[in-house]
Amino acid sequence: MVVSTSSPLSAHPISKEDFFPEESFSSWAAYGRALRSTGARLADRLTARSLDATELHEVRARSGADMKRDLTWWDLAWFGVGAVIGAGIFVLTGQQARDAVGPAVVISYVVSGVSAMLSVFCYTEFAVEIPVAGGSFAYLRVELGDFMAFVAAGNILLEYCISGAAVARAWTSYFATLLNHHPNDFRIHAASLSADYSRLDPIAVVVIALVCAFAVLSTKGSSRFNYVLSIVHVAVILFIIVAGLTKADTANMRDFMPYGPRGIFAASAVLFFAYVGFDAVSTMAEETKNPARDIPIGLVGAMALTTALYCVLAVTLCLMQPYGSIDPDAPFSVAFADRGMDWAKYIVAFGALKGMTTVLLVSAVGQSRYLTHIARTHMMPPWLAQVHPRTGTPVNATVAMLLATAVIAFFTDLNILSNLLSISTLFIFMLVAVALLVRRYYVSGETAAADRNKLAACIAAILATSVATATYWGLNRGGWVPYVVTVSAWLAATACLWALVPQARAPKLWGVPLVPWLPSASIAINMFLLGSIDSKSFVRFGIWTAALLVYYLFVGLHASYDTAKAVAAEANAGKVENGDAKPSAPPM
Repeated sequence: MVVSTSSPLSAHPISKEDFFPEESFSSWAAYGRALRSTGARLADRLTARSLDATELHEVRARSGADMKRDLTWWDLAWFGVGAVIGAGIFVLTGQQARDAVGPAVVISYVVSGVSAMLSVFCYTEFAVEIPVAGGSFAYLRVELGDFMAFVAAGNILLEYCISGAAVARAWTSYFATLLNHHPNDFRIHAASLSADYSRLDPIAVVVIALVCAFAVLSTKGSSRFNYVLSIVHVAVILFIIVAGLTKADTANMRDFMPYGPRGIFAASAVLFFAYVGFDAVSTMAEETKNPARDIPIGLVGAMALTTALYCVLAVTLCLMQPYGSIDPDAPFSVAFADRGMDWAKYIVAFGALKGMTTVLLVSAVGQSRYLTHIARTHMMPPWLAQVHPRTGTPVNATVAMLLATAVIAFFTDLNILSNLLSISTLFIFMLVAVALLVRRYYVSGETAAADRNKLAACIAAILATSVATATYWGLNRGGWVPYVVTVSAWLAATACLWALVPQARAPKLWGVPLVPWLPSASIAINMFLLGSIDSKSFVRFGIWTAALLVYYLFVGLHASYDTAKAVAAEANAGKVENGDAKPSAPPM
C-alpha cells in the first residue's frame, strides 16, 4: 500500500488510487478479505489512540504541501467574531423570542453562552497543545481513539454543512428584506415536495459558490476580508443597539417569562446554533504563527465579545416590540419599520448580510480543514487531504464541503437545520470535554491501573448523572426531587475525580482552569441542552449516525486500518524517526 502525498491538481489524471490507494481496495478479492476481517479490525481501531507527535508531523505530512503560517491572534479573534455572529442572532432570536421563550430570550443566550465558553476553554487547551487542522477530530483521535473520532468527525462535517446551509438561507431572507420583498419571493415553490423541503433557494447556492471561490484562493486574504467585514458588522450592531434603545418600551418586558423555565432551556438548545463557529478557529491552529499565545487570546476574546453583544441585542429587540409581534424571518428590520424608522431596516439588513457573509467564509475555511485532516487518516478518501502548493489551501476539501452545503441549502428549511445542528454540536462539545479529562488524568504506560479504573468510573458516573438529569427534563414529569438526586450525584462524581485520581499530565503551554470542575460542567450543560431538543431532530440525528457507521464498517475502517499498519511498519523499519519523516509505506 502507498500512502499518497501527491500535490493536488497535479499533471496526472484523477484515478482510483487518489481515492482508495489502500491494499484493502486493490481488488474485489482483497476487499472481500478485508470485510471478513471486520471484527478484528474494529476491535483494533476501538482501542487505537494516536499521539500528539503523530498528528503534528506524520499525519500532517500526508497533505504534501504545508499550510502557510500567516495568522496572528488578531486574525483569530476576528475569525471568531466573523464565524459566530450571523444567522443565529439575526434570525433565530426572533423565532425563539416569539414562539418559545419571550423576553427571557436574553437568559437563554446567557445559558448557551456559558456552555459555549466552557467548550471554548476545552478547545483552547487542545488547540495549543496539538495545533493541527483537524480540530476536535484530532483531539478525540489522540484521547478517545479512532472509532470515537470518526463518529465525531461525521457529525462535525454534518454540523458545518448544516450551519452553512442555514446561514445561506438566512442570507436570502435578509436580502429580500433589503429589496422590500418577502423571503419566499426569491425562492421556488416545489409543491410536490414535503413542506419542510419545498422552498428551493437558488440565491443561497450562488452565495455559497462565491464564498467557495474566495476561500480557496488564500487563508490570509480570507482573514483580511473577514476582519474588514467584521469590523463594519460590529459597527452596525452598535447602531442597532443605540438606535433600538431610543425606541425602547419597558412595558414589553413585563411578561418576561411567558413560557416558564422550560421555554428558557428549550430556546437555549436552539440558540446554541448562534455560537457555532468558534470551533472553526481551532482548525486554523496549523496556520497560526504562535499558537500558545494567539489561540487563547483569539478564542476566549471572541467568545466573550460575542456573548455580550448577543445579550444586549436580545434585550434591545424585546424592548422595541412585544414578543408576540416579532417577525420570525427578519426581526430587527421589521422592528425598526414598525417603530417608524423604516430607513433603519436597510442598515440592519445590510449589516446582517455582511455578518452572514463572514460566517459563511469562516465556515468554508474551517470545514475544509476538518475534512483535510480526516482525509489524512484515510477515513475519508486521501484526495481530499491534498493542499495546493501555490495557494497553501485545501482546494479539494473546500469544494467538496461547499458542494454538499449548497445541496442542503437549496432544499431545507431553517428550523429543521438549526435543531439538527444543535444536536451534532452539543454532542461533539461533550466529547471534547470528556477527552480533556482523559488527557489530564491518563497517560498510557504511566497511569496506574487502579487510577485508570477510578478515572473510568468517575467519567461514567459524570456522564450517567448528566444523561439522567437531561432525560428527566426531556420527559417533563415535574417535581424537583429527581433533580436534587441527579445533580448531587454529578457533584459527588466530579468531587471523587478531583480528590481520588491524581492528574497524570500538566498542560505544557496553556491549560483549562479548575479541572475537573469546568470540563465536568461542560459535559453536564451540553447534555442538559440536548434534553431540550425535540424528538424528531433526534430521529434525524440517529439516521445520520447509522449512515456514518455503515460507511465506517464498509470503507473508513479498512482504509484507516491499512494506513495505520503501513505507517507502523515503516516505524518498525526505522524509516520514521522522531515524527519527522513523511510516511511512504511499502506495499502490504
